[in-house]
Amino acid sequence: MGAPDFHPTAAAALGARGLRGKLDTFVHIQAVQARLANVCDASVALKRRVMRRGDAAAPRAGATVIAGISGFKRNAAAAVARDGRLVAVCEEGRVTRVRDIGIDANGFPRAALEMTLNAADATPGDITETVAAERDIDFPNLSYLDHHYAHAATAFLTSPFQRATILVCDTQGPAELTVWRGEGTRIEKTDFEWRGPGFARVYSRLTESLGFKAGSDEYRVEALARVGDPRNGPGAELIRFCGNRLEFASTFDEFLTGASRGGIMRIASAAATVQRTVGELLIEVLKGARRGADETPLCVGGGVFFNTYLNTVARQAGVFPSTFIPVNPGNAGVSAGCALARDVRASGRIASAATSPFLGPEYTNEQIKTVLDNCKLSYDFMDDAAIVRRTVEALTRGELVGWFRGRLEWGTRALGNRSIFANPFAPYVLENLNRFLKHRESHRAYGLVVRQQDADTYVEGPAASPYMECDYTLRNPELFSQVCPADIHRLRVQTIENDPPMLGELLVAFGQATGTPILVNTSFNGLHEPIVCSPRDAVRVFYGTGLDLLVVGNFILRK
Repeated sequence: MGAPDFHPTAAAALGARGLRGKLDTFVHIQAVQARLANVCDASVALKRRVMRRGDAAAPRAGATVIAGISGFKRNAAAAVARDGRLVAVCEEGRVTRVRDIGIDANGFPRAALEMTLNAADATPGDITETVAAERDIDFPNLSYLDHHYAHAATAFLTSPFQRATILVCDTQGPAELTVWRGEGTRIEKTDFEWRGPGFARVYSRLTESLGFKAGSDEYRVEALARVGDPRNGPGAELIRFCGNRLEFASTFDEFLTGASRGGIMRIASAAATVQRTVGELLIEVLKGARRGADETPLCVGGGVFFNTYLNTVARQAGVFPSTFIPVNPGNAGVSAGCALARDVRASGRIASAATSPFLGPEYTNEQIKTVLDNCKLSYDFMDDAAIVRRTVEALTRGELVGWFRGRLEWGTRALGNRSIFANPFAPYVLENLNRFLKHRESHRAYGLVVRQQDADTYVEGPAASPYMECDYTLRNPELFSQVCPADIHRLRVQTIENDPPMLGELLVAFGQATGTPILVNTSFNGLHEPIVCSPRDAVRVFYGTGLDLLVVGNFILRK
């Protein structure tokens, strides 16, 4: 199937605007931002008054309400669990607007906890117990869990499985790689003994050696690996798996140092080589973890599993019959594991289905209108069908759309409630995204979203990727040439079924208009900011970036 045709007038308009045309979108920024800075106290307080949800009803008498917190050093987060189910999760940075923030001066992610309690329709007085996975600070009435145990709990207790093998990989704890068994409400560590550095430390070492910041820039190295050629590297000669430990060749540091002194493609090839090697070694570790595990599926946790390449390797290796990657496998997600582990122990039950990725705050149309009116903005109020129609019209013209609907995602990737959507076939779409919206390097690609039933027509890879956790090979790279840098044939892909429902309707309508029901889906945030949380955040980012259209609740704004 070829790329969809544009209407002649729309194509002409795009050509006239081109890259320079995007500069016109900044005309009203200063005026609107000045209004935003003076929004009345009532509208600012909306961050503390999120809409109540029926599935997060007020706790009944005698019910347990467990709060989990995590990320004392960075990525602080809070979660609330009740009766074996996670009901709310939010990162501190989403509320405070400080990216990767850790705890506050008093040693607690207070803004995130307040937000999650509001979303769960609970109060501080309802909390039965507060649990954390780090012991870096002494806070009254705080219980602690082992860090890797909390990762294992996040992975297993948010999965759809009743029995599973659990693999945890990160740099915290006496062992950087641990294996656990989960069954029902129990999680127990196995006798799989790991020695020395694990995969997380290897990837951080790679990141730092190539000139990036370890602990935060690993995603940039992963992006470089997509454009690199691993065939040019020595592969397994660099690292070996031997007796539950990694052995590094004497030439490993020399290889990385040499690559860092080369051009961008040499760095990319080094990243691809080491990443491929780590993927091969991961399979060997999975085989070791599989021994004695019967036919159990696999759950994984720890920051290593932010890497979509390694997730895809784990899913497609065939070592386990199926593999679950949680919404947030990193340290912010540990708050969910802390809350669930204690809640399951107290209630004696566990939810029987995978946890929703949409457990953050939500805002009513009345709350949104208060913000828009206080900013003295012009807007249209429409029903859902009209919003889908207007959004598709904008996308077919090649415009960039900010989309703010429903409850905030609690993972690191936008999954359709706090997203920016773009037409992957529009001229200049990659330049507009990288140069005028995200301010990224030109080699950076963007994830796609497609309905599960349509995915196989366009991409090849794992059966499903609901959290955009896996890579897929494009069946027809030419079809996506506008949104893919040269030589990239693999992209992160989100596959959706019924949630979020309005995104499914948007994909169907876009497919009817263009012939191809796929959109670019990237996070709705400004430069060096977390994903937007409140309507005020959405409006500020809309007027401070190259976005053309904003959907916020049932309101539509244009520049």
